[in-house]
Formats: sequence, structure tokens, C-alpha cells
Amino acid sequence: MNEPAANAPPSPAADPVSAHAAPGEPIVVVEDLTTGYDGVAITTGVSFAVRRGEVFGILGGSGSGKSTLLKHMIGLLPPIAGRVLVDGADLTHAQGKTRRAILRGIGVMYQQGALFGSMTLAENVELPLSEHSDLASYARNRVALTKLHAVGLAGYEDYYPDEISGGMRKRAAIARAMALDPRVLFLDEPSAGLDPVTSQDLDKLILRLSNVLGITFVIVTHELASIMAVVDRAIMLDKETRGILATGTPADLRARTDIPFLRRFFARAEPESPPAPAAPQSPA
Repeated sequence: MNEPAANAPPSPAADPVSAHAAPGEPIVVVEDLTTGYDGVAITTGVSFAVRRGEVFGILGGSGSGKSTLLKHMIGLLPPIAGRVLVDGADLTHAQGKTRRAILRGIGVMYQQGALFGSMTLAENVELPLSEHSDLASYARNRVALTKLHAVGLAGYEDYYPDEISGGMRKRAAIARAMALDPRVLFLDEPSAGLDPVTSQDLDKLILRLSNVLGITFVIVTHELASIMAVVDRAIMLDKETRGILATGTPADLRARTDIPFLRRFFARAEPESPPAPAAPQSPA
């Protein structure tokens, strides 16, 4: 299946970002967050802010807690300590209607897309609208077509997930995450499993949605090309200290040659090999 053009015109939908925060002001704030499972900490005392309209990266090596942190940020897991604020509202301690209202303001694309195979792409995108809005069936379908158009999938609304390519499934998952016009989109390893060309097309889509619609993105990724292409700022998590090793633009992080892990991460170099043993001396 050929990928549709990556430069398809964006949706004419309204700005999905809340007017509560001015451009550049924090829209997601993580305060002294300790994440983990069953009381066992994965990261401890993590604090940072995501600014409205930026593409923010969560980076780190294997086992550093990137996806765990994201799950806590979207309210999927309760933190051991600390809190997460979304547009000033405390997601960590919110309950009932207040919690549902906060969650409606965020969209999530999971690593494998998590589309329902028995539903068409349009039906997948309509699902959040069916659950969280009072729109009539016709209106839900129009919204779904608009979101699919925004991600370059116009004309594919009646296809099923197993009838399209992996890159197209990722785009459809982004369209579903956009269904309720969220203030922030969270993407978990969006380029995982994609070839370099398809991954580059997905990067272009993320940039277009950010630049044209002003969407704020939080992306968990380890793909160096994508990090350098789309990320405005990032944190680098450290498995050993269970905290943040460094924060900054990708260029800033790459320039931190004083931190060995950062140097290896951005150079994609293996740890230095031990020096070769000296050649044996010839007998006199």
C-alpha cells in the first residue's frame, strides 16, 4: 500500500489548544513526580514543564522510564508522589467529572496505534466522539473525515487497519487522538517499526500539525533522526539516578560532551573499547 502524500492540506478545525495559556507558557507541568509500579520507583522527583505549542521530547535509554512517565502524565497510572497539572488543573488528584474534563483535553497515540481491527478508520476516529460528545452520527462522521484529511488519509475512511500500511495506521491513530480537539497530544514511540522514509513522512506530519494548528506534542522517542527533526526541547532520563540527566534543545543536549551517555546517545557510538594489549617484544 503506497503511503498518501505527507503534505495533504490540514484540517480547517478550530485551534485545539486551550486559550487559557498564552503561546510559550506552560500547559503541562510535572511537579516532583515519582513514578513506578506497586510502590517500586522507576523515576523519582522529576520536575519539568511543557510549553504551549512546542514539540517536547522524553528521551532516555532502555529501562529509563520513558513510557512509564508518559503513562503517569496521561493519568493511566497514579504516581507514588508528586502531581501533573494540565492547563493548570491537577490531573493527579482530580475525580469524577473534573477528571473526565481534564482527560478530554489530552489525546494519546499508543506505540502500536491500538486501532480496533473490526472498525473502519472513520469508525475508529468516531469512537471518542461517541463516548464523550453528544454529536449526532452525521456530525461525528464529518469530524472523523476532517481529522483523517488532516493527517493525509482522505479517501481511506472505509478501510480497515489491516488493509493499510504501518505508517498509515500511525497516522490514523493520530487522527483518533485529535478527535476531541485536545489541548495536548501524547505520542508513544510514533516512529517505532517504520522504515526511514515513512518515519520521515510522519515527522513532517507532526511538524505541520504543530506549526499550522498550534498543537502541543509530548513525544516519547529514541529515534535520533526524529529527535533532531521535530523536537523543540527535551528531557533525558537516566536509569542509574532515576531522574533527569539533562534538559534542553536537541542541539544543546548533543553539545553536552561532558556527559558520556549524552555523547554516546547522540553519536550512536558504542562505549569505548579497552586499549589493545601491547605487541610482544622480540627477544634480544
